[in-house]
Amino acid sequence: MTLQEFNKLEKHQAHELLATTCGSGAWQSLIMTRFPFESEKELVRSAGEIWYHGCSRQDWLEAFSQHPKIGDTKSIAEKFPSTKHLAGSEQSGVDAASEDVIEQLSKANDLYEAKFGFIFIVFANGKTAPEMLRILQDRSSNNYEEELIIAMGEQLKITIQRFKKVIPAADWTKVNGSQLTSHVLDTSLGVPGKNMTVRLKHFVNNTWYTLAQGVTNADGRVGDFLPAEKYVVPGNYKMVFETFNYFRANNIKGFYPEVEVFFTVPDEAHYHIPLLINPYGYSTYRGS
Repeated sequence: MTLQEFNKLEKHQAHELLATTCGSGAWQSLIMTRFPFESEKELVRSAGEIWYHGCSRQDWLEAFSQHPKIGDTKSIAEKFPSTKHLAGSEQSGVDAASEDVIEQLSKANDLYEAKFGFIFIVFANGKTAPEMLRILQDRSSNNYEEELIIAMGEQLKITIQRFKKVIPAADWTKVNGSQLTSHVLDTSLGVPGKNMTVRLKHFVNNTWYTLAQGVTNADGRVGDFLPAEKYVVPGNYKMVFETFNYFRANNIKGFYPEVEVFFTVPDEAHYHIPLLINPYGYSTYRGS
């Protein structure tokens, strides 16, 4: 189905499809006020604008509640029949997980929910079970407001990915990806700096708070700090690279337990912040 074909559906049919992409009833109603959509970019931008500025905390929590817990694949068909065809493929990285990792995910999920009052939400596409466990454990140290903002971003990433599944023949090439990205290279080993936690922080009211975070992949990259077509407000930001655990995991005695890279975002351009790291020095620059 192309976007043009989607736009020709009866309104109730379009609503039914879009309802599978986000579990918030308020979001579903508001997104339909903009139907039909002029372009794929308009659909994605509208989804984000409504999600962040048209929905309440209650609406965000409602959407979170419509997801199965990461690793709990048995509940997908039973508890979430209308989205099981989407949620199942999103958690495909769990299929090859060991029993130990599944057990750790279950325990970490319970601790997370007890702390925050909602389940752990992560854009799971392309992530293995150990990677998701690492992200879950990392994010459990956030405070409530930080984690709510991060979970909102992950939910929007899921919504946009589901757009691509329910409208598979649409042209998504003109939709911009994450405005901010990063890449870590270990210059002492000559390899990508994989499995390093990176936090994106924003300076507001004399306080730094975590806006998004991720773990570098096998190529040393975090390419999805933000959802597609989501832009940060102009201001000062920093990326915090947690180098201590990275060096320890590689049996290296490093001098810098953490590296903070400060930068300013003045507009909606793409900003890539790489880090070249070794045990006794580091450098950065604005990448492309």
